[in-house]
Amino acid sequence: MPTIKIGEDRQTVITTFEVTPGTCQDLMDELTTAYQQFISKQPGFIAAGLHVNDAQTRIANYSQWKTRDNFLAMLRAPEMRDWSRKFSTLCKTFEPVMYDVQEVFD
Repeated sequence: MPTIKIGEDRQTVITTFEVTPGTCQDLMDELTTAYQQFISKQPGFIAAGLHVNDAQTRIANYSQWKTRDNFLAMLRAPEMRDWSRKFSTLCKTFEPVMYDVQEVFD
């Protein structure tokens, strides 16, 4: 389960995908399969969540990794490169961005 805490020793990655209502579910299916078959099994993976906006024009992916290097190694794996090519055919753009938690409000 993802946790959001200041000072936790983990890498947070938020990836946004720009999609159309016609491709949103197709990309969600591919992302789900990628997580089930490959991403969640990679060293350092902690947890992830997928979110879709009401208009089905954006998918946001929140993931956490033990280290930045764990995430980068997953991205560089040949299997992930194949998945990324599939994702590219179903969306206009996507961009993973690494973040450090600065503040938390309960």
